[in-house]
Amino acid sequence: MPSESANRAPTNDPALRARYRRIMRFAARALAQAWWFELVLPRFGMSRLAARGRIRRLQKLARRFHDLAADLGGLMIKVGQFLSSRLDILPPEITSELEGLQDEVAPESLAAIVAQIERELGIPLDRAFASFETEPIAAASLGQAHRARLSPGIAADLGFENVVVKVLRPGIEQIVEVDLAALRRVGRWLSRVRLVNRRADAPALVEEFAATSLAEIDYRTEAGNVERFATNFASDPRVGTPTVVWERSARRVLTLSDVTAIKITDVAALQAAGIDPNAVAGELARATFEQIFVAGFFHADPHPGNIFVTPGGEGGFSLTYIDFGMMGEIPDDLRSGLQQFIFAVAARDARGWVVATQRLGVLLPSADTVELERAITALFDRFGGMGVAELTRIDPRELEQFALQFSELVRTLPFQLPENYLLLVRTISLISGVTSALNRDFNMWDAVDPFARTLLNGGGASTLRSIGREGVAILSALARLPQRVDALATRLDRGELAVRSPEVEQRLRVLDGSVRRATSAVLFAALLIGGTLRPSDEVLSWVLLGASVLPLLHVVLPWRLR
Repeated sequence: MPSESANRAPTNDPALRARYRRIMRFAARALAQAWWFELVLPRFGMSRLAARGRIRRLQKLARRFHDLAADLGGLMIKVGQFLSSRLDILPPEITSELEGLQDEVAPESLAAIVAQIERELGIPLDRAFASFETEPIAAASLGQAHRARLSPGIAADLGFENVVVKVLRPGIEQIVEVDLAALRRVGRWLSRVRLVNRRADAPALVEEFAATSLAEIDYRTEAGNVERFATNFASDPRVGTPTVVWERSARRVLTLSDVTAIKITDVAALQAAGIDPNAVAGELARATFEQIFVAGFFHADPHPGNIFVTPGGEGGFSLTYIDFGMMGEIPDDLRSGLQQFIFAVAARDARGWVVATQRLGVLLPSADTVELERAITALFDRFGGMGVAELTRIDPRELEQFALQFSELVRTLPFQLPENYLLLVRTISLISGVTSALNRDFNMWDAVDPFARTLLNGGGASTLRSIGREGVAILSALARLPQRVDALATRLDRGELAVRSPEVEQRLRVLDGSVRRATSAVLFAALLIGGTLRPSDEVLSWVLLGASVLPLLHVVLPWRLR
């Protein structure tokens, strides 16, 4: 948990205080707009009015955030990048407004960068490097990168001289502190809204984002990530990484071998080099599955600018990853649940999918899994195995009918987003976009099936450990079975066994709330009319008008939802 000081706005720098206030004003205005259109208007029977302008409002909000992030930089850029990758929950009209934010970050002055390098390395720039390019090859929200050549002595020892030098922006630590303070406050606001807190723990998600952001402003952490990732794929000729030059690296400066090659989404360049883009998409999917389901340590920012395709080697090419500042780690128990999930997807096993979803903590145990299993079965039967291109050719009316058929079920099920899923969801979203850019007909199911078979055949020590844990769990359940059967029989004898229908209970709760709000609406109208029709008794009139506010609040505000 963050300290109390981490939640307060900075007080010593006027510019940082102004930055904090701008972020909070934007968040407050956005939340007020969402509250009015998504909660207030529907309670007065104006749902269609609210829905009619929703896309236009969201586009305008996205444009305003784009302008704010481009102006402020810092973590606001990263928030915008994350939202622009969420094609799974945001319409393209929204994500398109946020694209290109990274390209709009202005570089720092050369003098500030040189001073930062010399301060961190403790030697003049001309002694640290044989040459240093003044124009950056990339300017990101937290730092920027320059090409350079190592001095002859170090180059001879390492076997290469061309490097990329990453330098943190001066003062970025204070900016990150301000941005996190603002995001933490917004997270606390969201935690009080049932529409959000029933799906996700907003403060916990902010803390995970904070942890990854703080790791990104310490290049020693990134250097360790590079070497750990390289060790995990040391025996895989299809995956490569740069080499860390420790002699020219520090907390705010990181020097890596220059591994620049073909950008992974440059289809024309790949074809010119004799490389099949579909083969690249398949290898990218496989490498991602290896990171998530086997190693449990994955690159969490795999956008096209961070993956190169290097021609040559075994198989004709290799995938070379860069920028290891944002990494995700999956503990053994979660990785075992993810393996169970991928087995269910590969086998089109709806029941297995439901069990795995519960085990992962995405679906709470109280959910009506019978109806959910029926919906997933229908989903697998109709759309299972289809690629992106095939889905786009389906009649939109069929997709709409399918969505309407199960929309009520999805709304009432107790789904939630555990806090350690933020980076995982981001990674899958980005990889899906890259594979589609390489080949619109690429079918992720075809990549899942052979990988799942590899795991089932014992591909990796982690799989053997998970199978052992499953065996222990099964034996433990069998050992408890006689006791549980006896307890069940006792409850039957006493007449204590109850049958619950979550769907019916949910509908009754909705009906009960509607009746209560209707009663409050009638009371509000009576008090309001009474207050306006008694002009001769001004005191009583004001009393009645004031009293009408209480039932109005019950109708408008979601007290029961908080």
